[in-house]
Amino acid sequence: MPLLKDHPLRIEMANEMHARPFPSLSAPSSVAFLALMHPTEAATRDSALDRAQLIKLLDRFGAPHPHPNATHYSETLGRYNLKWEQHTEFVTYTLFHDCLSERAFDPAEFSGFPEEWVSTLQDVCVTSINLRAEQRPDDATIQKCLKDWFVQESVAVSSVLDGAAVVAGDFRLDASGHQCFAVFISKGTGSRRIGRIVQRICEIETYKAMSMLGFSAAQNMNNEMAQINTKLSALMSDMTHRESSAEVTLKALLNVSAELEHISAQSAFCFGATGAYEAIVNQRIAVLREESFQGRQTFREFMLRRYDPAMRTVASCQKRLVTMANRAMRSGDLLRTRVDVERSAQNQELLKSMDRRADLQLRLQKTVEGLSVVAISYYAVSLTGYLTYPLAAHLGVSKGTLTAALTLPVIALVWWAMRRIRN
Repeated sequence: MPLLKDHPLRIEMANEMHARPFPSLSAPSSVAFLALMHPTEAATRDSALDRAQLIKLLDRFGAPHPHPNATHYSETLGRYNLKWEQHTEFVTYTLFHDCLSERAFDPAEFSGFPEEWVSTLQDVCVTSINLRAEQRPDDATIQKCLKDWFVQESVAVSSVLDGAAVVAGDFRLDASGHQCFAVFISKGTGSRRIGRIVQRICEIETYKAMSMLGFSAAQNMNNEMAQINTKLSALMSDMTHRESSAEVTLKALLNVSAELEHISAQSAFCFGATGAYEAIVNQRIAVLREESFQGRQTFREFMLRRYDPAMRTVASCQKRLVTMANRAMRSGDLLRTRVDVERSAQNQELLKSMDRRADLQLRLQKTVEGLSVVAISYYAVSLTGYLTYPLAAHLGVSKGTLTAALTLPVIALVWWAMRRIRN
């Protein structure tokens, strides 16, 4: 078989499917996870700054650098294993350690991130996770751990992947400012499966936090849209009762439409990203194949109660923005139609007045023409008289009689000539 020519992106796309492998973990293990993002314009930030930030951490431990265009990286840093990933709006750092501290969720688990490196970070923390993975004890011990470690009102607990593990978390910040999760690994669960469980828990929390940023933006936007809606309602009232001129109302309405378009342009990426993050959260929960543990609420039930209403608020805000923009557009079309009708009526009145003026001008012109016939006839009779006076003696008539005889023919000739010229 002859050698086929590959598409330029074939190898790159094939490798992309395996670019972010799950970690392999054993129990017991601890995980310190950070999700960082640029405080402004996160989606358009310079990706080279993310790698420079990573290189500073690697140089602290003398570890090799990533490739120039790398979006993911794994390496051993002393007693930790580091996994770094770059995403559209944020970057994540995960430190894996194959032992547990005696104190549950000890803040010292984050000591793998040196203080001098943390102090130089320009990014802000979206979420941080202190995760504890240990061998699964009996159910009574798990219940005691849950009572000691988490807030009972909000704790979510599930048996996942057909009993491979029990995962728990209350989605609250502890005294150190971290989210805490516990994973109790059943006997016989492989290291890759443990890694997938831990990775999915980190993704659930990260994408939940990112989508909740969209919820905060939607709340602020709702307040702004409420003010614009008041303006729009007032303008609609002006249109109905004609309290202001159509031109003034149309100008104000165009300003409102511009404000709505500005908000829509600013929020388009935010709404799109929030919807994508929400889908990932729901997907990651679904693949865990949750089962209820000891009658506790599952992760899915927790999200239904707390998270889904927030996402519905975002969707409602997006729909409200579209509705208001369409309403403003329809109002503008109606108002422009009214302005056009009023201007057409004004134009008709103007044309009528122009017709009247033209008619008067025509009458005046006819009057002037009549007077012109008289004046021209007078001069024509005088000139003709002067030309015919020598004939008066031969004809035996006086000059006055000759002038009188010439007057009517000359006037008739002048009138005929003027009429011909006008025609």
